[in-house]
Amino acid sequence: MERPAWAPRSIDISVPSVARIYDYYLGGSHNFEVDRQAARKAMEFMPGLPKIMQANRAFTRRAVRYAAARGITQFLDIGSGIPTFGNVHEVAQSASPGAHVVYVDHDPVAVAHSQAVLDGRENTDVVAADLRKPQEILASPEVTRLIDRNRPVALLLVAILHFVEDADDPYGAVAELRDACAPGSLLVLTHASYEGIPLPAERSEGTVGVYKDIRNPLIMRSRDEIARFFEGYDMVEPGLVPMPHWRPDTAPEDEDPYAFSGFAGVGRTA
Repeated sequence: MERPAWAPRSIDISVPSVARIYDYYLGGSHNFEVDRQAARKAMEFMPGLPKIMQANRAFTRRAVRYAAARGITQFLDIGSGIPTFGNVHEVAQSASPGAHVVYVDHDPVAVAHSQAVLDGRENTDVVAADLRKPQEILASPEVTRLIDRNRPVALLLVAILHFVEDADDPYGAVAELRDACAPGSLLVLTHASYEGIPLPAERSEGTVGVYKDIRNPLIMRSRDEIARFFEGYDMVEPGLVPMPHWRPDTAPEDEDPYAFSGFAGVGRTA
């Protein structure tokens, strides 16, 4: 398999990556055949996966605009993935030109491509780190330079927590990040769930099996389990809802049925 010029020498291009599979669903070009094979296999069970990812991106843009409209000028996007059109820094800095944005991902391709996209941008940076180690994120030079923890921060955990197993204590990681942020900070979150998927459960489980096979287990939590991530936050209206129902720009009934898979919400600390 030929290694593209943009692929860091340190990565094994024979192993699928969640970030690159996500990039493939969104129509990106920073993925390998091994990623495309895994994505196509998952789509055999759940053909609407690209629609779900598009709904995630659309929700993220709305949530970032919401945060900016309420005066938040700092954004910490953990599990940010590979940059695409309409990324967090573009939306945030369009609404608030001086906004600071730090992306965090543990996939080397996502980090390398983010660095290329962000080159020369004074108020934006990227960190190679893992959500499961919050203190490494918070102590990184990039976060220390751009994020003032004495002022409110929008913490984005979009389509990432369902890749953290209970054994790795995702609730503890989110609580640690919450406690490190100033009052008035926001948590912006989406999470996969069997609830809302327009398929029989056994079909959905086929997709979950694909992610398990590539050693990136997809943890499908219930709405109540997802709501636990918002402990210590006051929910912003309309609460924890399917993505198209969170402050929509267009009529939700016009959305593809797959867009209603899983849940999205925004919480605010007192």
